[in-house]
Amino acid sequence: MKLLLRYVSNYKQAAIFAILLMLIELVVELFQPLIMGKIIDEGILQEDYQTVIVWGGVLVLLSLAAFAAGITNSFFAAKASQGTGHDLRRDVFGKVQKFAGGNFDQYSTPNLVTRMTTDVVQIQNFLFLFTRIGLRAPLFIIFSLVMAFTVHTGMALILLIATPVMAGFMFFVSVKGVKLFRLVQRKLDGVNRIIRENLTAIRVIKGFNRTSHEEERFHGINDSLRHTNKQALWLMEFAMPTLMLLMNIVIVVLLVFGAGELPTGGAEPGELVAIVNYATRMMVNFSMFTFLIMVFSRGQASSDRIAHVLEEETPGFLDEKGKDKPSLQGEIEFRDVSAHRGEEVLDLVSFHNGAGETVGILGETGAGKSTLLHLIPRLLEKEKGEILVDGQNLESLDVYHLRRQISLVPQEVHLFSGTIRENIRFGKPGASDEEVKSAAEKAQIHEFVTTLPEGYDTKIGQKGVNFSGGQKQRLSIARALVRHPRILILDDSTSALDANTEAKLLSILQKEECTVFMTAQKISSLLEADRILVMQDGTVKAEGTHRELLRDNDYYRSVYDSQREEESG
Repeated sequence: MKLLLRYVSNYKQAAIFAILLMLIELVVELFQPLIMGKIIDEGILQEDYQTVIVWGGVLVLLSLAAFAAGITNSFFAAKASQGTGHDLRRDVFGKVQKFAGGNFDQYSTPNLVTRMTTDVVQIQNFLFLFTRIGLRAPLFIIFSLVMAFTVHTGMALILLIATPVMAGFMFFVSVKGVKLFRLVQRKLDGVNRIIRENLTAIRVIKGFNRTSHEEERFHGINDSLRHTNKQALWLMEFAMPTLMLLMNIVIVVLLVFGAGELPTGGAEPGELVAIVNYATRMMVNFSMFTFLIMVFSRGQASSDRIAHVLEEETPGFLDEKGKDKPSLQGEIEFRDVSAHRGEEVLDLVSFHNGAGETVGILGETGAGKSTLLHLIPRLLEKEKGEILVDGQNLESLDVYHLRRQISLVPQEVHLFSGTIRENIRFGKPGASDEEVKSAAEKAQIHEFVTTLPEGYDTKIGQKGVNFSGGQKQRLSIARALVRHPRILILDDSTSALDANTEAKLLSILQKEECTVFMTAQKISSLLEADRILVMQDGTVKAEGTHRELLRDNDYYRSVYDSQREEESG
């Protein structure tokens, strides 16, 4: 809970006001049984109705004061809890923006979504209830015992003996509850993951007629969540009636003891009423503990999960200041570079290309092509070796300035909700309409856009579901070209294009004043590259032009011949 204290401190004034107002309610509640006892002993039994009216009026005024304090307390409690939730979401989102590839290997997308939504809501609920009624329950129990001793020592001792037993029971429930609700959150992550996978790949699932399989998979994890949630809720529901049973037993003992004291004058009727009133209110507050512990358990589990994200180690270069901010020319050199990305491993890779060259990278899936490309804009960090850009060590450059001069089109195309124009401008927010059009023309997508009724103002569905694979790739390339990058990285970004469109695109890229890195499965996509790197098992096995590799490298020649046979067949 150290995390919460740090964030709540930003709203300490609202939290303090809420707690002070809660204490006013507490004081009123503590004095009400005493006043009721006084009304009985000095007013009703003595038939002094003036006393009944006076103290009854005091009781009403105190109740009104407690009501006003409660309403105002809710306002400040909401301000503190909602403000804390806002700041947590902001900082977790900001932290995720600084994640590198290795960080994302630790957290799935549904997991992060759950932490920024459900977990934050659980923390908000906990904070609101804590500042609204959280302190009142334990404080009322403690001060009720103190007040009971001022009324009648014998009956107060009965309450004193019972209180530790119930407190110990609540402690057990609390510890068990935190564990169960932490497990519930993990199960919820699993449910969210399956829902996301299913909705993303719904066409594939229907195409392979795997709907029943997906339903069974979902039912399995959903049933597991239900079972764990039931265990947690059963524990909480078991706690409340158990507490009420214990407290009712205590009240019966008090009544029996008090009834024996009344005839001898050892206790007054008003004192018995006051003590029973304290006991009843203590029972209510212990019952309230059951609900508070459930909220606390969820809040504790959620706080731990959010703390893990905020404390995750991220690349330190993102926060470094004062680094070089040169205008890039595009000369890249790798010197014995090693790295890994998931299952892909890069091992002692070395190569050098001049500024403005087009570098093709050929290799099987898992050969390390994407890992190599992601090292250039520092989306991944190398483990060994040295990377130079225009002769300068990559790590000496300001990473934000570096990325402003690099455009990356990844394997998995992602379009954002919004219009075509907004998606292309994502590469350069201030791009003019003419720049958007020019980038679209270069990417061979302009003619298609003009056929749409709303042209560049056409809305794109989630992840571009209303466009074909080739259209999405071309829009992504237009988004990359609009910023006029000095280094353009195309990670198998033309795989869905027909041969004619791809040839036009590659011809235009040859004229761009930038260094181009391009991975491809088809050698035909790399024929005009100034340099081709042949990768196998995370290393560069050969490099050269198409003609040189065709002449000198058996692997390259065999791949080329195989692809030509497939095309001719």
